[in-house]
Amino acid sequence: MDLDFTEEQQMVIDMTRTMLEEHCDTQVVRDAEDDPKGYPDALWKQMSELGLNGLLIPESYGGGEQTILEGAFVYEELGRAMAPTPHFVSCVVSAKLLLSGGNDAQKNAWLEKIANGDSILTPAWLEPQRGFSAKGIAVKAESDGEGFKITGRKRSVAYASSADQLIVLARTDAGVDLFLVDPNASGITMKQLLSQGREAQYQIDFDGVSVSADDRIGAAGSGWETWTAVMQESVILLAASAIGGADRCLTETVEYANSRIQFDKPLGAFQSLSHYMADASTSIDGGRVLVHEAAWNAAQGRSVARLGPMAKLFCCETYRETTRVCAQIWGGVAFTIEYDQQIFFRRAKALQLTWWDTPYLEELIAKDVLD
Repeated sequence: MDLDFTEEQQMVIDMTRTMLEEHCDTQVVRDAEDDPKGYPDALWKQMSELGLNGLLIPESYGGGEQTILEGAFVYEELGRAMAPTPHFVSCVVSAKLLLSGGNDAQKNAWLEKIANGDSILTPAWLEPQRGFSAKGIAVKAESDGEGFKITGRKRSVAYASSADQLIVLARTDAGVDLFLVDPNASGITMKQLLSQGREAQYQIDFDGVSVSADDRIGAAGSGWETWTAVMQESVILLAASAIGGADRCLTETVEYANSRIQFDKPLGAFQSLSHYMADASTSIDGGRVLVHEAAWNAAQGRSVARLGPMAKLFCCETYRETTRVCAQIWGGVAFTIEYDQQIFFRRAKALQLTWWDTPYLEELIAKDVLD
């Protein structure tokens, strides 16, 4: 297996890192925390101008038509910068749902706008006290003869206040379906939720919200199958993001360990601490290879039903463990607001708990292995 980057891939990596260094320093990340909007316009504009928002969207819709592999390179940089953007929910998940199940009218209406950053779409998926599987979808879309009326509650809907459309997973007589829903429609109320990762998340209540039959994405009852297929690929990018965050956290900790003097020698000279950092480095490198393997298989059109969940499971655990070890090396200051380590620590745990958590990922992997 050739692990070297092509010249074009290295250009994408360098371009993304340079842009983030200029437009997404730690202060930008801090300013976006708990903000109702949750992302800076300047960063979003730069990503659009560089073609990153349309990276995975076909050229026919104004995108760059790159593969998940190139996406993984970009997402490692986004994770390293902890970039606060709606890119994942809009340019990855929502775009892929439209590409996989949408009709021509839906694709023409939204994909080009997503690619150039003019519109943001976000999925409304999780529900209070419900799980990650299809059984967790209790919000109902009841037929009224002309269309459907959606009733129920969704939680943890990312960047909902900025969304031009919601993609709502709802239960119909045919099963689970996907619907395009205007967030400003009558019957919708939003409430911002404070989260561990501090990104913009919302609880959304639907009270008989009317949608037409044309707003359904895909055939009746096909929503969950489409959702699962998109998620299997999309979580690979979250795994890449986790590796980027873990790598930066460790890099900053190594610098600190080499400069902080205790008992007349740097912290890194103590064997127990150096071994912790060596273990973290090993896990990060292993996770990066797993991400690239999963992304390469997805780019080749192969099934990632096992590799996608494996990548997110391993990389999020690596991120979480790396931040824990690094916090110990930094000592008590790692948990003070003034230091950046607490941001990595919180982000790592939040990422581990969202978009398929550890138990659900293990179930997906076990099912594929045992079947």
